[in-house]
Amino acid sequence: MTELGTDIQKAAALLRSGACVAIPTETVYGLAANAFDVQAVADVFRIKQRPSFDPLILHIASQKQLEGLVTAFPAKARMLADAFWPGPLTLVLPKSEKVPYNVTSGLETVGIRIPDHPLTLQLLRELSFPLAAPSANPFGYVSPTTAQHVLDSLGGKLPYILDGGPCARGIESTIVGFENGEPVIYRLGSLPLAEIEKVIGPLRISVNQSSNPVAPGQVKMHYAPLVPLYEMPLKEALKTYHPEELAVLVFGEAPAGIPPQNRVLLSANGDLYEAARNLFAALRALDNLPVKAAIFSYVAGEGIGAAINDRLRRAAARYS
Repeated sequence: MTELGTDIQKAAALLRSGACVAIPTETVYGLAANAFDVQAVADVFRIKQRPSFDPLILHIASQKQLEGLVTAFPAKARMLADAFWPGPLTLVLPKSEKVPYNVTSGLETVGIRIPDHPLTLQLLRELSFPLAAPSANPFGYVSPTTAQHVLDSLGGKLPYILDGGPCARGIESTIVGFENGEPVIYRLGSLPLAEIEKVIGPLRISVNQSSNPVAPGQVKMHYAPLVPLYEMPLKEALKTYHPEELAVLVFGEAPAGIPPQNRVLLSANGDLYEAARNLFAALRALDNLPVKAAIFSYVAGEGIGAAINDRLRRAAARYS
């Protein structure tokens, strides 16, 4: 039996006991466990059916907690932390011996961030350990942006979901690592590249890993609904599917010729931030429609649009 609620003390007690708890963040809901408890971390992988090669992110309440978790904190990493924490930025840093290898999937680095959500920040301040937390959904499926999404996917597999309402951002954190002292983006996310470059200057992007990823969210097929999803013009799709058999992700003007109930809205007025907030809920909504396929078009690639397109590309990869 999985309970939904806002009881921070109950969530903290469960985490101290070695249980897994779903937590809200500004990006997506996470499936959290005591990062120092090897068995609890193993339970995260088991509940999610997550492959052991895909590392987890640590969530902390303050920069001071980095002490003891990492062995180095480069100047540019500190600049980014000062600028964007709490917020949707994960920094990949060299780990200390305190961080178990099953958190990092055997890597010598660990991803860390301070989430920007009042409930989870309060929870983290109650705990004497960081939380290891990937998204709270079965591996490869659409990430959850409400407590109900978590319940729909993982109900019965964990005791408690801390309900913090809908996620404000809707797309996971941007991940930045450092190679030979130079910053590299490993995952496009809610923090746009341009904002990062304002702080530390240009950086390289390296987001396409199909195996042995150095950060979460790098596998090719991810975030996928169960209904086949294609990047395809409507005119082309209608050569194969009857309008009643087809769903469309709508960004801007809704297409004519598709039944209204099969139009799933990202943003009616072309707002990229609204589309980001709605993206994962929209992908989940496709699975509740009596259709044979769904189609989409990529959005403009500037700002957060790059992260939206990244998620759409990975969501459709299974069918391309």
